[in-house]
Parts: sequence; C-alpha cells; structure tokens
Amino acid sequence: MDLGEGLRKAIARLSGATIIDSKTIREFNKELQRALISADVDVGLTFSLTRKIEDVALKENLPDGVSPKDYITNMVYDELVALMGERYEPEIKPKRILLLGLYGSGKTTTSAKLAKFYQDRGLGSALIACDVYRPAAYEQLETLAKQAGVGFFGIKGETDVRKIVAEARRTLKDKKVLICDTSGRNALDSELIDELKAINEEFEPDEKLLVINADTGQVAGKQAREFDAAVKLTGVVVTKLDGSGKGGGALSAVSAAHVNIAFIGTGEKLNAIELYDSKKFVGRLLGIPDIASLITHVQDAIKEANIRPEDAEIEELNFSTFYTQLKTLNKMGSMKNILGMLGAPDVPKEVSEQSEEKIKKYKSIIDSMTKEERENGSLLSSSSRIKRIAIGSGTTEKQVRDLISDFNKMKKVYSRFKTDRNMRKQFSRFMPK
Repeated sequence: MDLGEGLRKAIARLSGATIIDSKTIREFNKELQRALISADVDVGLTFSLTRKIEDVALKENLPDGVSPKDYITNMVYDELVALMGERYEPEIKPKRILLLGLYGSGKTTTSAKLAKFYQDRGLGSALIACDVYRPAAYEQLETLAKQAGVGFFGIKGETDVRKIVAEARRTLKDKKVLICDTSGRNALDSELIDELKAINEEFEPDEKLLVINADTGQVAGKQAREFDAAVKLTGVVVTKLDGSGKGGGALSAVSAAHVNIAFIGTGEKLNAIELYDSKKFVGRLLGIPDIASLITHVQDAIKEANIRPEDAEIEELNFSTFYTQLKTLNKMGSMKNILGMLGAPDVPKEVSEQSEEKIKKYKSIIDSMTKEERENGSLLSSSSRIKRIAIGSGTTEKQVRDLISDFNKMKKVYSRFKTDRNMRKQFSRFMPK
C-alpha cells in the first residue's frame, strides 16, 4: 500500500463519525501512524504529527456546518504540507546545473527531463556527458538529448572531467542552460567527492541538484546531508514518485535534512517531471483534484504532439478530432498520474494499465480508417469496413466495434455538455482562476 492509499483509507474511517472525541481521534491517529510508517516516514516525525493533530482537534470546537471528516482532512493536509517542505520556483534564466547522485537514482534521465523543461520555456539547453565510468552512459545521454531535442556534448573515452567541462563550455557557449550529468557510485566515497569537487570548480554551476530515488525512503535524508556537506546542494530531485510506496518517506526525510526539494519525477517519459509543490503533492495523496496541473499537462502535451492549439479545440466530435485528443492524452504521461490529478487515485492498477493499452489500440484503429470514415462515423455501420479496419490495424472486429461504441457514448456526453449550461457551470468551478 502506498502513502496516498493509506491516508485515504484512514480518513475514510471518519465517514460515519458525528463528533470528534478522544476515542475517534486516537483510532484515526493509529491508522494515520500505520500509513505513514509503512510509507517509511520517520517514526519521530510521525508521532510528532499525530500528537499535534490530537492536541488541536480536541482543543478546538468543530466549526458549524463542517463534518468531522472534512475538518480532520483539512488538518492532516496542513500538517503534511508543513512536513513535506516548501514549494520550489526556479528562475527562468540562463544557468548551469550540476546533477549528482548514486547509481540507480535516475540521474541521467532526469538531466534530459530538466533540459527539456527549460528548453520548453524558451531557454536553449544542452547536456554534458561527465559520467565517464558507467558503460554506455555516453550513448544513453546522447540518445536522450536527441529525444528531448536539446544539445549534447561529450568526449567519448575521455576520463578527465575537467577537460570535458572546459571544452563543453567553449563549444556550447550559445546555449542558455547547460546541464552536467556526472558519475555515480553505490555510496558517496572520497573518490566521488574529489571528482565532483573538480567538476564543481571547472563548471561553476548556479545550481547543484542531487537526484534521489523515492524508493530509498528515509535514507534520502542521509544522502541529502552527505552530498550537501561535500558540495553544498541547492536542491534535490526525487524520482520515481509515480509508483513508490516510500515516496512520502523520501520527501519528508529530505525536508527534515533542511534541503529544498526542487523537482519530482512522476514517470519515465521526458515530460514526466514537475516543479515541487507540497500543497499539490499532498492534495493528490488525499485525492483532491488538481485541475490546474491537469490543464498544464494538456497544454504541454499539445505542444509535444505538434498539435495547433486551435486544432485541440473541438467544434465537432468525429474520429479525426477524437484522434487529436488521443494523441494529446498519449503525451500526458501515465494514466495513473492523470487519474490522480482528477482526484481518482484509487482506480485499480490493472484498470489504468488496460486504459493505456486501449488508447494505443484506438489510435491504431483510427489510423486504418479512410479520411471519409474519420469524418463520417455513420459509414462504419458496414461489416466489410469494420473487417478491413481490423485487418489493417492488427486488431479484432470486436475491438473496432468497441471503439465505435465508446465513441458514440462519448459523443452523446459531448453533445449534452455543449447544450447544458448547468453542466458547463458545474465544470467551470474546477477551472483555475
């Protein structure tokens, strides 16, 4: 069970409560402690948080019109936000960023994600290959740079990191953001510290970001303190937060080490990186919709899919416009992450994985349609057309019919949305102001 699931189950136990008394709070705190500790949050921090919740809940009167569940949910939200650290807002300006981390942290992929992040914001970016020991590290970073559409520099076979950095700074002087990927180890030893200090002196970075895998849990705090003592960090990137049960432990441990969390990685795709905002993170843990982030993801996905914004707006829903929406959805990252933003994080994993597979099949099926069929779905009542599309897309006739059925249901909802003012008004409440 991950942290979010544990928190939501603890809060669900309050659904039938009509009053807040010591018994209610203590039973809730036991569930909360179990959820936090199983997610590898420090025991001391856990008990400090639950004591504070008990003290406040039993001393304050329940406000009129507020249910015990909503009242305590809000209290848990505030305390977890305080536990998880401050929001990070980077300056969008030319800079040099040094990435550090141990083996398996996701450092190389993160470097490409960061380069894309800044390039998408108008700052031409490039990656520098200074991981001179790991086999194929040079090739991996070069491939990722091409995928991200950013610059790349490295000297294959060279082990003098000072030489690589000095040459990179001369070669990439037209780039606004330079990101240096460095070697890792199984632990921070004197050899790695000396190498990082050499790069630090030659590169003169504006930011030094430690990359930590969320699976490390409480150990993340120890890593942050050790690297900070060695090279004075400016922030931490916590990766693999899309599936880690120890994500809360890693974030709280880093915050307790008094090092800022800068970014979080939420998936494998190059756009699966977010500025850290403890309010949004805790909100998703508790199942609170994050519509503002969802809209940002949609806008970024539209750009990445090379779709003109006006084409993403549907005037008439047909298979052509539906295909545009599928392309956008495919660029938005994992279905689990999207459902979390919508406030539905507890959809079973097998269901979200089936949804991702279904999107891929639907795209293949629409690819096999003619232009006329895409624009006029009524043509698809023909069995011969369905059979031809199934063969062309490598699917079954049943899967083609499933798509047509799902599409027709969606079209009915869309038609209702266009004509029902009250429905549009209800939806507009969730839109960012």
